[in-house]
Formats: sequence, structure tokens, C-alpha cells
Amino acid sequence: MRIVRTVAELRAAVAEAPRPVGLVPTMGALHEGHGVLIATAAERTRFVVVSSFVNPSQFDEQSDFAAYPRDEEADARLAEAAGADLLFAPAVDEVYPRGFATAVSVTGVSEPMEGAVRGRKHFDGVATVVAKLFNMVGPDVAFFGQKDAQQLAVIRRLVTDLDFPIRIDAVPTQRAADGLALSSRNVRLRRADRERAPALHRALRAAERAVEDGERDAARIRAAALAAMDDFGVEPEYLELVTPESLEPVTTVDGRVLVAVAARIGGTRLIDNALIDTPAAAGGGRSGGPSHDTNDAEIEDPPGDRDRQRPALRRFDHGRPRAARGG
Repeated sequence: MRIVRTVAELRAAVAEAPRPVGLVPTMGALHEGHGVLIATAAERTRFVVVSSFVNPSQFDEQSDFAAYPRDEEADARLAEAAGADLLFAPAVDEVYPRGFATAVSVTGVSEPMEGAVRGRKHFDGVATVVAKLFNMVGPDVAFFGQKDAQQLAVIRRLVTDLDFPIRIDAVPTQRAADGLALSSRNVRLRRADRERAPALHRALRAAERAVEDGERDAARIRAAALAAMDDFGVEPEYLELVTPESLEPVTTVDGRVLVAVAARIGGTRLIDNALIDTPAAAGGGRSGGPSHDTNDAEIEDPPGDRDRQRPALRRFDHGRPRAARGG
């Protein structure tokens, strides 16, 4: 795996790479969840670019930006082990050179939930840096985690509206044994806060169980989820049931719904979500229960050579079945 730091070096490397090219955008501080993203990209494409860039424009507070963990050496080891071919680790002035004066703003899906709490600047920062990375790399497929469901919706809207010829693949959320979604922020949890952090996952499970038991009223499902969080002494910043694509609130669960939650535990802010299907959405002989953290409908085999395999992928696949190859 090579490490490059300039757009010129990046483009030269990608120009010589076999297609399809996969991109995994990250802000560094890589963990096992990122490893699964990279391994998935390596399974589905022939050349994988991982970007590691702590984007200042999407932080609400300068202190949060300064405190964000950075360890490029560890990131490089994990990225290479997971199957990356190229690590793009630019300086801030490489991405935002002097005189930079352009922003990309996605309205609608960026406004509720995270947008309401963190303000419009956050998703403007996300959309701008992702658009720049898409132009810098020119990937065929870009891989994002389902954990950041609203970010995923913003990026899909961006790709559609600006006609980027890129497929967006969502990868299921990776979790600790107690259900806590893996995140670079988890290392900032104190021991007592870490014990309370599964509250978000428990809330999602409570919502799922309510649907499994036949509840369809969104307010009652939300109340069950809130009660589960209250058991941990955690109050959410928001806990919403919305449509997965447009993020519009739902009053009745009929089909697929996204349950999204955010909470501050101690000094650390956490987010999580679950996709839940009712029988009308499940169909096809399925039981009609929840479809937690899945997005299989969005994933297809990429064009081109599908036979590439890397031994290092095994450590990150968590026993998930691999896509069929060579047929």
C-alpha cells in the first residue's frame, strides 16, 4: 500500500489503477468498523483508495476538532491489512488551499436531526469535502457506514443532484459485544460513561421489539425506545422515526422505517440507528421482523473483474457471507 499526500500524486496513481476503483472516505482514527468498510471495498472493487482527512469544516467547535484522535501510523497498518491499495492523507491546505471560497449545500435531508442539533454548517462541510474527494479520486463505488444514516442520505442526494457517476454502497454498522456502535469517539468515553453507552442500542432494540410485537404507532414505538434509554439514565438529543430516504417523520410504521438516535454521554456525543421492516416491506417469505442495520437493497456487484481476493480480508469479515464470485 502506498501513502500519498497531494492531489497530483493521487490522480496519477488512480490513472494507472485497474477498474473499478473503490473509495472509502474517513477522518482517520480507524477502528475495526473502518476495517470492514475497507475489506468490503476490496471484495467489490479492484483498487481501493482510503482517504484519511480530519475535515475542519464539519466540526461545530474548534476544541472538538483539536481533540479528534489522530494516529496515521496505526491507520496505515489497519488500512493495509484490510486490503487498501492507496492511503490519501492530505494536509488541510491541500484540500482547502488559500483562497478557497466554495461550499456544497444539500437542503432537505440535511435539516432534521443532526442538522437541527449541529446546524447547517456540519453537513455543508460533509457535502463539500465528499464532493471534492469524488472529484479528486474519480471512484466507481464509494463506501459509507450505515451508522451515519443521515450522512448517507445527504451523500446519496449529492450524487443524484450533481450527476456523479458513482455508486454508493452502505455497509452495516459494526458493534461491540454489548451493542455499542463502533466509533472513533468511543475512546473518549470514561469507564462509567462506557457502561451507559449501550443505551442507544437498547433503545433501538426496544423499538424493534415493539414492531415485532405488532405495534405500528410511531409515538408508542418511540415511547418504548425512550423508556429503554431511561433505564440507563440517558436522555437523547433526539430519537426519531423517519423515512430512510427523505428523513421525513412517520406517524405509522408501514414498510421500512429508520429509527435514529443521538445522545451525549458524559462529554462524548454518540449516534446510532436501525432500519426496521414491517411485513409489508419484508415480503418474499421473510418473517416480517426488523432488519437491523442492513441495507442490502442498495448493494450490487460492481462491473468488471469480480475475482480479486485478499487473504487479509478474513480478519474483518465477522463471518458475513461473501458475495458470489466469478460467475
